[in-house]
Amino acid sequence: MSLGTIGTRQADIDKVIRKLQAKGARLVFVYEAGPCGFWLYRYLTRQELTCVVVAPSLIPRKPGDRVKTDRRDAITLARAMRSGDLTAIYVPGIEDEALRDLSRGRHDALQDLKRSKRRLKSFLLRQDIRDEGRASWNAAHLRWLAGVVCPTPPQQIIFQEYLRAVTEQHERRQRLERELHDAVKSWRRYPLVQARQALRGVELTGAVILATELGNISRFDRPRQLMAYLGLTPSEYSSGDRRRQGSITKAGTSHARRALVEGA
Repeated sequence: MSLGTIGTRQADIDKVIRKLQAKGARLVFVYEAGPCGFWLYRYLTRQELTCVVVAPSLIPRKPGDRVKTDRRDAITLARAMRSGDLTAIYVPGIEDEALRDLSRGRHDALQDLKRSKRRLKSFLLRQDIRDEGRASWNAAHLRWLAGVVCPTPPQQIIFQEYLRAVTEQHERRQRLERELHDAVKSWRRYPLVQARQALRGVELTGAVILATELGNISRFDRPRQLMAYLGLTPSEYSSGDRRRQGSITKAGTSHARRALVEGA
C-alpha cells in the first residue's frame, strides 16, 4: 500500500500515524540517513514508535537497478526491513551530535582554509611571483606576502582578496577550535577524551574527534568490529579457495579514520 508523498511538518506525520494506527497494525518506520538528520527518529521514538535509520550504502540493491525514485526507494526499504536485511546505524544523543557538529564545522573551516591557500599560491605562480624561503605560511612567509606587489592594479586587487580570504579562514578555524575545546569540558565524556590523550600522537582535538564520531564505543563487542566500522580492515575479493585482499575498505566515518591515521 502506498500513501503517496507525505509532508514534512509534524502535523503531516501525526496524520499519517493516526491513519495507520487506525488499521490496528504494528508500525515500524525506516528511512535513510542523510541531510534530514535524526529529528524524525527522535520524534517517533518519543511517541514510543519503532524507528530505524539505515545507511544508504548498506541497503541491498539488485545489480543493474539504476532507477531511483521516492516510491521505488520506499518499497525497497519496506521489503528489506520486513526480510531483516537492513542494518540500523548508531543514532547519537542530542548533546553528542552537537559536539560532533562543532567538530565537523572545525574540519570544514580547515578545508576552506586549505582551498584559500591553494588559490592564492596558484595566483602567485601564474604571475611568476615566488618566495625564496623554504617554508610556507610561517611568520617569514606572511611578512613576504604583505610586501607583494602585482604587475597591474586589477591583479593587486584580486591578490589582496585572496590574502584576506586566507586570513579570515585562518581566524575562523581558530575560533571554532577554541569553542570546541571549551565546549568539550562540560561534556559527560570529557574524562574519556582526557584518557585518550595518553595515546601517542593523540592530542585534544584528535581525542574529541574520536569521541564524537565513535559515540558509545561499548556497542562494539570486539576490536575487529571497531576496525571494520572505521574502514581500516583490508578489502577482500575471494572466490572459492582463492582469497585476495586489497587496500582498506574506507567504510564508515572518514573523520575518525583521518584522526587515527594522522595520530599514527
